[in-house]
Amino acid sequence: MVVFQVVNVRWFNATAWYGLYLSRLLKDAGHTVVVLTQAGTDSHAKALEWGLDARPMNLNSANPLRLAVTLVRLVLLLRAEKPQVVNCHRGEGFFLWGLLKALGFHYSLVRTRGDQRPPRADALNRWLHAHVADAVVVTNSRMARHFLKTMRTPENKVWLIHGGVDRQRFRFDPAGRARVRAEFGYGERETVLALVGRFDQVKGQRETLQAVAELIHKQGYRKLRLMLLGFGSATGQDEVEGWVRELKLERFVRITGQRGDVPACLSAADLGIVASLWSETIARAALEIMAAERPLLSSNVGVMPDLLPPEALFDPGDVDAMARLLAKALDEPDYCKGLLRAQDLTLSQLSGHDFLQRTLTLYEGFLD
Repeated sequence: MVVFQVVNVRWFNATAWYGLYLSRLLKDAGHTVVVLTQAGTDSHAKALEWGLDARPMNLNSANPLRLAVTLVRLVLLLRAEKPQVVNCHRGEGFFLWGLLKALGFHYSLVRTRGDQRPPRADALNRWLHAHVADAVVVTNSRMARHFLKTMRTPENKVWLIHGGVDRQRFRFDPAGRARVRAEFGYGERETVLALVGRFDQVKGQRETLQAVAELIHKQGYRKLRLMLLGFGSATGQDEVEGWVRELKLERFVRITGQRGDVPACLSAADLGIVASLWSETIARAALEIMAAERPLLSSNVGVMPDLLPPEALFDPGDVDAMARLLAKALDEPDYCKGLLRAQDLTLSQLSGHDFLQRTLTLYEGFLD
């Protein structure tokens, strides 16, 4: 089939990753995929890097003149490619696709909601999702409940499709573990905790540092080490380094910066943590940590309750609760083994193949 994936996202964040990874899976399965992006963005560059047919299209402008030009370009593109499915991964431009459908272009319209913010439940938005879209894809059960109860979207139109993880790339790498641990000076008796993500308030780096400081300085866990697998973004690296000095953690924390060997870095850890204060509607990093066979603890935001058992979860921003679960993981090997068993069961249904097949079930249903 011919599919348009509309990934008009500026940054290569989880929403963009979901749309582009799905595009790559569809392309590899033999479908024709056109990815509509914003020119000059990280997402457009990543689409080209992955060998996708990326077409820049100005869908994010609020300027009526520019939107009119975009509308003409979309009409020409639709006539040339004739897609059966158009999947919008952002709200900007969604109305245009609905308008074009109403004007007589024959395609099934999907709105994929990978954003943390619930959509406004005004009358226009409810109508768009319930009557213009042929389906609404959500990436976690909390968002599904919002569409069913607040947006009043018909149940048969709401599809919960978690993002998958590439288990060929993300898996435990013994050689990579040894290399990265040697690079950062981790000894065999030291337990390494990994937090993955750009430096931003939402990711909870400060709260994680506070929990680690509590364990090391007050509870005597002197063999604990923290690997911050990330880089400066909304929060600069110099600010994070300031927190490390303030908490007297210079000996215990390493900042990796951007890495091309993320699976090896994850394998070098003994535990993983997602400390996000909100968001995590897709949780790409969490899936990658789980695929590397590292026991994972997390705040109970976004999709995380769908992925992990209750005993692995703490309230966002609750430093004491985070420290308690970390201490339990450090002290009780059976607890970690139980986490790994639960994660393996979850991942058994979240490969790239599962992601593709669930999406194709939706798309092919339109053709039927």
